[in-house]
Amino acid sequence: MAKRPVDLLFKAFSDETRLRILHLLTRAGELCVCDIMGVLGLPQSKVSRHLAYLRGAGIVQDRKQGLWRRYSLAKPEGGFHKSLIRCLGGCFAEVDVLRRDGEKLARFKARGAAC
Repeated sequence: MAKRPVDLLFKAFSDETRLRILHLLTRAGELCVCDIMGVLGLPQSKVSRHLAYLRGAGIVQDRKQGLWRRYSLAKPEGGFHKSLIRCLGGCFAEVDVLRRDGEKLARFKARGAAC
């Protein structure tokens, strides 16, 4: 896969919803749209749109599992991408909304999968 332009990576990180999704994927490893919807309390259309943007930026990948698509972080395409993901991951604990999302994810996963 070709390297993505740097501005595409930064644009992907410039939206709160996309950051929240990335945080969940960092914590959970792999989630489906309904899991993300359940934790973030957002409609399917909004979650899917942001996942499509992140996939287009090369930040997330998906795989089909039966009727569902499962999303996870993609392997970074270069050193800059890898450093940016690592730096971002270190900052997640400092953001209140992301910390709350992480707590909600833990409760959500304890109840079992949404789909």
